[in-house]
Order: sequence, then C-alpha cells, then structure tokens
Amino acid sequence: MSKVMFIHGLNMFIRSYIVNPTLDKHGNPIGGCIGFLKSLQKVCRKFNPEEVIVVWDGHEGSQRKRALNKEYKEGRSPIRSNRRLIQLDPKEQVKNKAYQLIRLMEYLNELPVIQITIDFVEADDVIAYGARHPYYGGWDKIIVSSDKDFFQLCDDLTSVYRPIQNKVVTVQTILDEFKIHPNNFALARAIAGDPSDNLQGVPGVGLKTLAKRFPFLAREEESDCEKIVTNCAMQTKRLKLHENLLQSVDLVKNNYKIMQLYTPNIRPINRIFIDNAIIGFEPEFLRLNFIKMLFQDDCGYINLDELSMIMKKIKR
Repeated sequence: MSKVMFIHGLNMFIRSYIVNPTLDKHGNPIGGCIGFLKSLQKVCRKFNPEEVIVVWDGHEGSQRKRALNKEYKEGRSPIRSNRRLIQLDPKEQVKNKAYQLIRLMEYLNELPVIQITIDFVEADDVIAYGARHPYYGGWDKIIVSSDKDFFQLCDDLTSVYRPIQNKVVTVQTILDEFKIHPNNFALARAIAGDPSDNLQGVPGVGLKTLAKRFPFLAREEESDCEKIVTNCAMQTKRLKLHENLLQSVDLVKNNYKIMQLYTPNIRPINRIFIDNAIIGFEPEFLRLNFIKMLFQDDCGYINLDELSMIMKKIKR
C-alpha cells in the first residue's frame, strides 16, 4: 500500500532549533535547519514513504481562530534554546531563526517533497485537508507531529507519529489510553481545554473524567455538544461537573470551532491551491545542489545518504 507522510514543519524545526548546536562557516547557529534534515532522514527511514509533504503555518495563520478567541495562543513562553556554543541577543535570535527557516525551505526545494504554506491558514488545517484528499484515497497516511490535535484525524489509514516519544498513535492506542474515540476527541478536548494554546476548559473536567462520566465518547459514532448537554440535564443526581458543563456550553462550542479539524477552515481558493500542489506535483531530486548547499553551510560532513536514497525513489 502506498504511503504519504505529512510533516508539521514548524513543529519539527523548533525541536531541532532548541537542541542542535550546529554552526555554519560564519559561526552562526544553523542547527534548526540541519537538525530538521536529520530528523527528516530518521522518519523517512522509519516509514519509507512514497511521498512527503511538509506544511508550514502561513503568515498570520492563527488570525481567523484568534477572531473566535483573542486569547488563542497568547502568552506563550518564548522559545528557550539549550545550545551553549553561542549566545545571541533577542534581536539576533529572531533574525537567525528567520534565516534558518528560509534556508531550510531552500534545502527542501532541492528535494522531491511538497511544501505548502498559505497566508492566514494554520498548518493543522492544511494537513487535515491533505490527509483526507481524494488523491491519497486508499493510501496509508502518517502525520509527524507532537501536537495532540491530530489525534482526531486517526482512522484505519491515518496515524500520528510523535517523534519525542517515538510513538505511533492509532485509533486503538487512543482508545486504550483515553477511552475516547478519535471521532469525539476534538469535542473532549474542547471541554477539557488546551493550556498549550491558552484555551480555557470547563473547570474540573479533564479527559479522564469525561471518559468515565460519558462512556459513549468511546464509540465510533460522532457526538456533539448537544448530546453532552442533554446527558447532563437528564442526570437525577447532578455532580459539580454536570453543573459546570451546563454553564459552559458557549465556551465548549467556541473551543470546538477552534480545535476541530474534521472540517478544515480553508477557503475554496486555498483548497484549489492545495489541490494543485498535490495533484500537480512533479518530483525532482537535485542532489548535487543539495550537497553543494551542505558544503556552503560547512555541514558537508553530515551523513544524509539514507535520506538521498529514499528521495531518489520518489517518482510519479
């Protein structure tokens, strides 16, 4: 069975940017870029995909969701590097990070991978749309990201690989761990909230409590906020969590609009852009250019032979 791998670009880049100490020939950090390529080699070795799609958050990608909740992704702690070979002041860090991202995209342009970025659209929505794209009907889909938002997309053909945990998440592993089906995972998280995105949940209600008090969330059948509300209202002996849920209906519905990926928030013109990127993809591996760039960055010593071998096999 053919296999396509979707990579949340910024998610993979940031992990390398934080920990990888590689410097270029000018003594500037280049670890985010080079570390990404090494991580790409690792996941390609693990899954041996026929196609690879790297998706980036677009400019002001969170704007539309922030319109629903102005606190969305606000107050995040700044990225803290644990690299000790060189220290940059805050302005230099911003400049260097931007440079590394652009340089990485230039590297990927030499590889037979699809890169997608759309202004005012988050990578999550693009990946969700791509994972359900008719072109990949019948393909195995692997989403590479540490973001739990993608759990809701798991099905018989779609799994999530979490690199830090080195764990493949499937429908069964989600049911085993959370007792909640992927079809209801976005609803459950809308109720529980997501501190990483600064989305407040219903007080005193976590995923374990939800699974215990609302066992129907483990079924494949999709539930909605109205079903939760009806269940709470029918309780003869209401607990505090039932009262809290009944008082937080608007919060849950708003969170769900932001968090759900079942129907990606992408305009028709941008859907066409993604369609063209996928259907019109013409893979080309410019290996010599790729190697030349490594030597330009004083990184020619890094062994990416396995990545090259896998890239050579990508054809249409």
